[in-house]
Amino acid sequence: MRFHTYKRFSPESADAVDLQALLDGLADFLLQSGFAGGAQHHPYWGETGEDADRSLSALKQAILDALIQSGQFTPEMLEALRGDGDEVSEAKLSKLLDDIVQRLIAEGFLKTDQAPQAPAGHQSVFGPGGLAQAAAQDVQFDLTSKGIDFLGYKSLRGILGGIGRSSFGSHDTPWLATGIEADAWSKPYEFGDALNLDVTETLRNAMLRTGSLDVPMDLDYGDLMVRQSEYRSSCATVLMLDCSHSMILYGEDRFTPAKKVALALTHLIRTQFPGDTIKVVLFHDSAEEIPMGALAKAQVGPYHTNTAEGLKLARRILMAQRKDMRQIVMITDGKPSALTMPDGRIYKNSMGLDAFVLQETLTEVAACRKSGIPVNTFMLARDRALVEFVKMVSAITRGRAYFTNTMTLGQFILMDFLKRKTRTVR
Repeated sequence: MRFHTYKRFSPESADAVDLQALLDGLADFLLQSGFAGGAQHHPYWGETGEDADRSLSALKQAILDALIQSGQFTPEMLEALRGDGDEVSEAKLSKLLDDIVQRLIAEGFLKTDQAPQAPAGHQSVFGPGGLAQAAAQDVQFDLTSKGIDFLGYKSLRGILGGIGRSSFGSHDTPWLATGIEADAWSKPYEFGDALNLDVTETLRNAMLRTGSLDVPMDLDYGDLMVRQSEYRSSCATVLMLDCSHSMILYGEDRFTPAKKVALALTHLIRTQFPGDTIKVVLFHDSAEEIPMGALAKAQVGPYHTNTAEGLKLARRILMAQRKDMRQIVMITDGKPSALTMPDGRIYKNSMGLDAFVLQETLTEVAACRKSGIPVNTFMLARDRALVEFVKMVSAITRGRAYFTNTMTLGQFILMDFLKRKTRTVR
């Protein structure tokens, strides 16, 4: 007779970790902007920083910090894992972090450029000088499209959660509510209209014309009335992100919040407005369009601000799309300080607001106005000269100017986008 011995089921510690909450806590680490190009020396700005660390070793340290800060690592769990600091406790902690990383990869949130190599020989595997840590420093990780989309979803939830809906009132909002729909008055039916009949008004017209309530009623073409509703148009948006040196200067990272807004806006368009499109353009000494999948790794650098080149590229992208509406959303914190010359050379002047650069930039702004493309500018600085420049841009293109900060940037942009989505057909 076969005997079985049972013991209390003890699930793996990594399985108890909420991956979505963990990934949300890792958002700043995964989207950190840093300085592009490694350590460099600039005659005006001095030494710039190094590339963001994308190794598995850095990821594991960030996971450990996020677990502790979020409370998923209880003191008892941490004490049991760390023990007395010996090799056994270090091995347990290392295995937990490895399992969490493997879960993130298995769930499709992250990917690595190569599979971690199994250590060989008799050298210590775990610990500060172990082979496992050396291998983790060599393997680079990256966000997958699923991971980027999830961060966009969480950013969108966080931004819209700050806007809030607390009470009824008469102010227009982008929200929907239950009740009787009455977008506008009815109108006489015209050929080509959707036959969304207003039965009450149609019967009323027939009764006034015939003066009879007999059934069947005598309906004429002129009696037909149709309901009007909000006209929903498709919109093409280009999000221009300034990645010049000042976006991460003076100890404040303005570029990472801008990337979160881009991800949130992309998620909003993909889930709620599938007919819309959004493209991302980075402008610095020059300008280039980047795919949304590369946004998470985008960094600032020792660059100037070539606003004119960014507007030119954005206008070219928008004119290639057949949409009812086109718009440029520009996030910047600095004045135009660079210009692409006809021969391809980059003219730069970071000392004050250069009249030549300003004139050429406003010429490109006027070209956007001529193409029917408004430029909505979100300025992250309050310098008097910059304020006047932004006012000129808004006046020329009939766009809007918002002087905001990193905390309210997302709310301003999403509210502005949602307000432009509908208009009533007259």
